[in-house]
Order: sequence, then structure tokens, then C-alpha cells
Amino acid sequence: MRVVIRYFATLRDIKHRDEETVELPEGTTALGAYAAMGLPTALPVAFAVNMERVPGGTPLAHGDELVFLPPVGGG
Repeated sequence: MRVVIRYFATLRDIKHRDEETVELPEGTTALGAYAAMGLPTALPVAFAVNMERVPGGTPLAHGDELVFLPPVGGG
């Protein structure tokens, strides 16, 4: 299945891009997609699918937009 992944903040810096379209196996979850992208497992992230916050165990479907939401720092 094809999924659009969007990166923000620290993750955008790590991946050197704002978004990418990837092929993932059917049944991949939001957390599974995060792992498949080789992103840091120690970084706490939230997930959004099609602009709705979801738990990491949410299965993805073809055409979904997945956003990884890392913690945002500042001050």
C-alpha cells in the first residue's frame, strides 16, 4: 500500500525532507511505519492519520496520510 508520510521538527531535520510517499505492507500500523522509516526509537512521538490523532497500533490503509508528531521544544 502507498502512504504519504509527513515529518515535522526534529524528524524533518533527521530525514532532510518534509514528506515522502512510501510503499508499506498491508496491515502496517502507524508505529510499524515509524520503525520502518528508521527513526529514533528513543524519541517519544504521537501519530496522526488523515489529520486525526491516533494510537500507534492503528492500522494504515492505502492512500492514508501519516504524520509523526515529535515533542516540540522552545522557549
